[in-house]
Amino acid sequence: MRAALWLISLFALAAAGAWLAGHNQGTVTLFLSPLRVDVSLNLAVLAFLLVVLLVVLAQKALAALLSLPKQAQRWRVQQKERAAHADLLDAMGHFMAGRFLRARKAAESVLDKEEHLREVGVELDHAVSLRSVAHIMAAEASHALQDRDRRQHHLAQAVLHTQQGQSAQRQTLTEGVQLRAARWLLDDRDAQGSLDRLKELPPASGRRMVAMRLQLKAARLAGQPAQALETAVLLAKHRAFSPSVAQSLVSRLILEWVASTHDAEGMQRVWKKLTPAQKLMPEVAAEAALRWLQLGGEPFQARQWLQAVIMPLLDTPTAWRDAVDMRFVQALEASLADTQSQDALDWLSRIERAQQALPRDPYLQFLAGMLCWRHKLWGKAQGLLSQSIKSLVEPTLRRQAWCALAELAEQRQDAEAAKNAWKQAAQTI
Repeated sequence: MRAALWLISLFALAAAGAWLAGHNQGTVTLFLSPLRVDVSLNLAVLAFLLVVLLVVLAQKALAALLSLPKQAQRWRVQQKERAAHADLLDAMGHFMAGRFLRARKAAESVLDKEEHLREVGVELDHAVSLRSVAHIMAAEASHALQDRDRRQHHLAQAVLHTQQGQSAQRQTLTEGVQLRAARWLLDDRDAQGSLDRLKELPPASGRRMVAMRLQLKAARLAGQPAQALETAVLLAKHRAFSPSVAQSLVSRLILEWVASTHDAEGMQRVWKKLTPAQKLMPEVAAEAALRWLQLGGEPFQARQWLQAVIMPLLDTPTAWRDAVDMRFVQALEASLADTQSQDALDWLSRIERAQQALPRDPYLQFLAGMLCWRHKLWGKAQGLLSQSIKSLVEPTLRRQAWCALAELAEQRQDAEAAKNAWKQAAQTI
């Protein structure tokens, strides 16, 4: 539509111009003594327009001629700038291909060319970013080559140049340099140095996924399971891992935290800091109870920790089979060693009811047999432990069951059976 309107307008102007030129009867007289020249007004106007056009063209040609040196200089600067950018791309390509020495040479070539441009008085708009990224690439290549001195040199230069940029540019470059430095320190097994670098980041940058991943690795390497657990929980909320991986990671970190405690009070503090969902993890409750008992804690407290986990499992046979393992059985058996406690008979009845609901489960047979043995119910203990040994595959539980059977045989004064049971216990590895 616009093109049609322009075409119509052009035809209208042409028609108007032709009409004016055809009906214009004016003349222009030039007196050149002793001559007189008469020309039509149309010819005079046309001659004037041609003169103006020639003057304009001559002016543009002269300006283009005079600007040739500047254009040549601009072309040379542009070629050097393109060469610097090409070297930077080459550095990235060589680095990704594993040619670290070539990558470093290409990055240093970028710095040389940019410095040459500054020496001739040319300051690029993105000079700060170009220098910073080139230094980072050279530092990355030096880190891959295990050249720490060159890496630190380029890192220091990158930090220096990032401070020369504008506000937004300076913040982005500074955060990038800090993250790379933290990663290099982590590769050097300097976990504390990496954590210190990450602490220098602004709070908003420290909550980014890449920063939290580095913090998780550094905290684990530094032996700080509490901080690692906090970071892993945040990563799980941000869906950095799949649900199964997140749960496995959180449970492993909790187990590391539990294993790092050295007294009962510390173990109790760790348990209080766990969330309700974390306390309901069977592996977490089992390891916490075992560690608590190893540190001299009261068995009653261990039973309290296990009770919140085991009660739903005892009511659901399928959940019991899926969630219970050897460590959980060991923790539960160790916490029920005190037969004089007020809740000892309640636990005995719970385990017996569960064993009757799952008569072929070896773990419940083992637990019920050990409890009956401790409560001096010799007949039940003998039968349950003998059945459990046939299905138990864990050497630790089998050895414990054989030892209990050996003591039961000694109480019956059956020397041959006791000898055989002790022998089986000794051979169970």
